[in-house]
Amino acid sequence: MNKRRKLTDKLMTILPILSVLITILPLISISVYLVYKGVQYLNVQFLTELPKPVGQPGGGMANSIVGSGIVVGLAGLIGVPIAVLAGIYLAEYGRKTKLAAVVRFFADVLQGVPSIVIGIVAYAVVVIPMGSFSAVAGAAALAMMLIPFLTRTTEEALLTVPQDVKEAGLALGQPQWRVVLGIVLRSARGPIMTGVMLGIARIAGETAPLLFTALNNRFWHNGLNGPISTLTVQIYNYAISPFTDWNGQAWSGALVLVLLVTGLNILVRTLARSRYSERS
Repeated sequence: MNKRRKLTDKLMTILPILSVLITILPLISISVYLVYKGVQYLNVQFLTELPKPVGQPGGGMANSIVGSGIVVGLAGLIGVPIAVLAGIYLAEYGRKTKLAAVVRFFADVLQGVPSIVIGIVAYAVVVIPMGSFSAVAGAAALAMMLIPFLTRTTEEALLTVPQDVKEAGLALGQPQWRVVLGIVLRSARGPIMTGVMLGIARIAGETAPLLFTALNNRFWHNGLNGPISTLTVQIYNYAISPFTDWNGQAWSGALVLVLLVTGLNILVRTLARSRYSERS
């Protein structure tokens, strides 16, 4: 009986460790292969120059890197305030109302809608009325994907704040809006920022919505009302091309995209931890 217990104990210790290894193995494999393929064409020229004409080797994706930053940044400016305010309403003001139930339902449904459908909707709602593909249309499409995810994330983050903390603020004579802004939001700032970064990371890797909205541009963008190049679309175009040089640059572009998203996440988490340490 004693041997059986020891064997069971070892087995239940090994199985979780094995499960963790199986989980992270694909991630490690993809990361290693991406670095191996991506560093071959990653150089200063790739980061600072425009794409070369068809058939000519060399060139880079400087316009795509800048374009991705612009489109994703605009999407964040559009989506984050709307999503956070919606999350505040769901958690603090309309928790049990019919409107809140409808908002939650549609937010959950929209998170499962394929991104290409979002792109088609943005094309019909933004591109056609504007009369052209544009950075604004691309940002609107990405914001449509960001808002439902961040709305539900913000709601869940605010619900983790203890009710006693809220009641203490109200007991001091503070109005509810001030308690929400000054106490609840500050207490849930870490989880909300994590949700923002996860949402940004998700939309930064989207291609299908941008094919219908931002399209592409082989040169520097000329204002927000015209087509703009983005890393994901440029990677897609280069990956399906028949040119070996472009195929290699597609790997480098994918590596740059992953490094940018990873670096942004590390920066935000470091700042959040440092501020939490200062408060402690």
